[in-house]
Amino acid sequence: MLTSGRTVEAAAESPVRPSPGHRRTQAFAALAAAGSAMGAYCLAMAVHGTYPFGGRSRAVNDLGNQFVPLHAHLWDLMHGRGTGDLFLNWNSGYGVPFLADFLTYLTNPFSWLVAVFPRDEVQAPVFLVTLLSIGLGTALMTVFLGRLHPGSPWARAVLSVGYGVSTWTISDGFSDPMWMWGVVCLPLLGIAGDWALLGRRWVAGAALVAVCWAGNFYTAAMATLGMGLVLLVRLALDERPVRERGRERGRALLRAVSMTAAGVALAAPVLTVTYRASKASQQPLRAVYPGPPGLRDYLAHLLPGGPTPSAPQISTGVLTLLLVLTFPFMRRVRPAERLLWPALLLLVALSYVWEPTILLWHGLALPNGSPYRASLALTAMTTAVAWLALARGPRPLELLGGAKLLALLVLTVSGSAYLTTHDLLLVAADAAVVTGLLVLLHRASGRRRTRTALTAVLACSVVLATAFTVWSVTVRRDRDAWWRPKRTLDAQSLAARADILARENWPASRTDPGPHEFADNDPLLLGGEGGAYYSSYVPARTAAALRGLGAAWYMRGRHLLSLDDPVGRAIMGVSSYLVASPQGPVRRAAAAPPVVTYRPGAAFDTRGTHDASVFARQERVLGAKVWTVPALTPAAGPAPATAPGGAWRLPADGKSARTTARTTAFRAACAPGSAAYADLPWFAGTITANGVTYRRTGGFPGSDNGLLPIGAVPADGVLTLDLAGTRAQTVPRHAVGCLDRAALARAVATLRATGPERVTAGGHTIGATFRPGRQGTAVVAVPAVSGWRCSVDGGPAKAPGTLGGLMAVRLGGGSRLACSYRPPGLRLGLSASGSALALLAAVAVAGPLRRRPPRTAHTEHRRGNRWTSRWISRWTSLWTHR
Repeated sequence: MLTSGRTVEAAAESPVRPSPGHRRTQAFAALAAAGSAMGAYCLAMAVHGTYPFGGRSRAVNDLGNQFVPLHAHLWDLMHGRGTGDLFLNWNSGYGVPFLADFLTYLTNPFSWLVAVFPRDEVQAPVFLVTLLSIGLGTALMTVFLGRLHPGSPWARAVLSVGYGVSTWTISDGFSDPMWMWGVVCLPLLGIAGDWALLGRRWVAGAALVAVCWAGNFYTAAMATLGMGLVLLVRLALDERPVRERGRERGRALLRAVSMTAAGVALAAPVLTVTYRASKASQQPLRAVYPGPPGLRDYLAHLLPGGPTPSAPQISTGVLTLLLVLTFPFMRRVRPAERLLWPALLLLVALSYVWEPTILLWHGLALPNGSPYRASLALTAMTTAVAWLALARGPRPLELLGGAKLLALLVLTVSGSAYLTTHDLLLVAADAAVVTGLLVLLHRASGRRRTRTALTAVLACSVVLATAFTVWSVTVRRDRDAWWRPKRTLDAQSLAARADILARENWPASRTDPGPHEFADNDPLLLGGEGGAYYSSYVPARTAAALRGLGAAWYMRGRHLLSLDDPVGRAIMGVSSYLVASPQGPVRRAAAAPPVVTYRPGAAFDTRGTHDASVFARQERVLGAKVWTVPALTPAAGPAPATAPGGAWRLPADGKSARTTARTTAFRAACAPGSAAYADLPWFAGTITANGVTYRRTGGFPGSDNGLLPIGAVPADGVLTLDLAGTRAQTVPRHAVGCLDRAALARAVATLRATGPERVTAGGHTIGATFRPGRQGTAVVAVPAVSGWRCSVDGGPAKAPGTLGGLMAVRLGGGSRLACSYRPPGLRLGLSASGSALALLAAVAVAGPLRRRPPRTAHTEHRRGNRWTSRWISRWTSLWTHR
């Protein structure tokens, strides 16, 4: 079973106990591997001048939009500065669940280092999440390779560097630090699988599985599948007699499956909470697999080159690739190994470009983004096969066979856009160096000092080549506008945060961070209680409620923006907010009612409720008439057609390449001086009115423009709205609303006068105290998502009703309202986790009892332990090899 030729039974019954000196060497080699991998990565960042070694920001894409703000929020929670807790995030989306975000994005243990850094330097611990994950994953791979086959720990360390800093790490993993836990999981699960093969440490193996799945369940699932395939190959290579082989294979497989199941169950809250949150979330547009890359481009990704999402990122360096290509030529390796290991690599590589197996690797859901995230597993497998070759000491002729295949590969992919001429030249030079060093290592057999010196030179070449690959990929990526860094924690953002904190008035009212100048999650980055929120777990109810009230969204609701009109702010209790200006965000104040308000009677949404426009919906939720909604009249340009429901249908331009699209003008009549807003949620093109111009890229259902302020109505009371676009699109019947500011002020004053005497809020609770005898409805300006329960005067807690998607509770004469949130799925997950913990404790206790020296027959009979001892022996034999 073991590729070294040792059988499972021999390894289990007569374990080789390494000497203390040998263990120290193993530990030093693992540390050296970690230091080399981290050093190569840091060297590249320093040469490029990237943070923390220079002025170039790392906060690109989701790293800036999600992970820096999320780590800033984690800092707030760990230091007691946040308004919410792990259950609820009061900062974003006007109050959204947070536990799923935490379990998905922040459970890499290195993320918790944020606690020891100043908040203004939160980018440093975010960098360390990536760096330390590289180091730990590299060190653990060094250990795992030693369990796969014995050999020099220093040679294992050299190979592991390529795994830790693979092209997957520098292309896919670096911008999503949560995924970097997958680099750690693969060798950890390989070690757990080795224990299952040897019939040892079932409890410890289950704990390793739990650590992996708790750290990041997404990459842990990929790692579990990948190392499961490695385990199957190792079982297939079992060398014992046929009679014993089948039984022991079955026992080992059962141990591995049960170990995995127990470990996953131990981390069950991660799965149950995120599953329920995912089901309740706003779903993006269904991802479509564009089809497999061309064969030449796919093969090109075996070599280090430029960043591209068009194929799996699977390169682990020239040394690893050369050894993998050499492996089939090694005659001292059994034919079964030379067949099965390359077959595994080939089948896994093919599985990454076939849609059914892509779905299998990614949890039966095609990713929005790169469909090749699971290619991390193949980097571990190629490293393992390379070690199986290196550990056997490939001979010069065998290396020559591998070098010929490598040269053929380079010639085949030389026209790929993924590789430049410089890349190919460097690959050729690197291949010549490592091939020469491997030949010299073979010829230096028995000369320890020479081999040590050659291994050191080989290690230096690998580190330098790895550093160059990181630098090269980073330089090319920086040329793409998509990877332009976000302005996280610069001087302006820090000033904006100070302004927000100075005006903080929660829970009486909200301070909205406003214009979304810095990242897609400004409320997490800056503080306050805004509507912006970017996450895979945006609740569908939250997205629908805020969009229905006039908020904009992107990514079909996975990225929400704050309400940007006075009525929307009044409904959500926003008393202070930031607006964009050429000099940076500027704070403005607004008269606002409290976050909890009162409506006479039963103010609830009903099944048949249908609002004619966003303006009508706002008035219904506010409880007052504040908008005038005039009819639109076509005035100039291409004549629009009438559409069902009184909407207008603009014709397509027919020439999308035109520099100037044709403009259709509409007119509307409103009270002079009133504030006008346009509701054109799905419009793409140019919107002009009163000298105000917007260029929008709306489109159903992906991008909603929200309510757009278009200035004050002119003195003649006629508002002209010019719309220019190239495609056919619909203009709503009620596309313009004119706000009566005095009516809004009266409505706010009424809500404040009739509101509660006191509003309180905790980490995941909110309550209010009204004057006794109120029969109407308390409206909590928080989206009503699943998990909220409310009670009045200590009565039974029930799910609240809704008003415009916000929480609404009938007081019925009561005065004390109390609402509390509990994440759906948490109770089930904790129950499963508790059961798994009890099982692990039972096995941990039963093992020593089974190994205890037998008592005398008289004592056993007297104490009634004979049957118990026999039962324990039989039961625990399943988990510990005989």
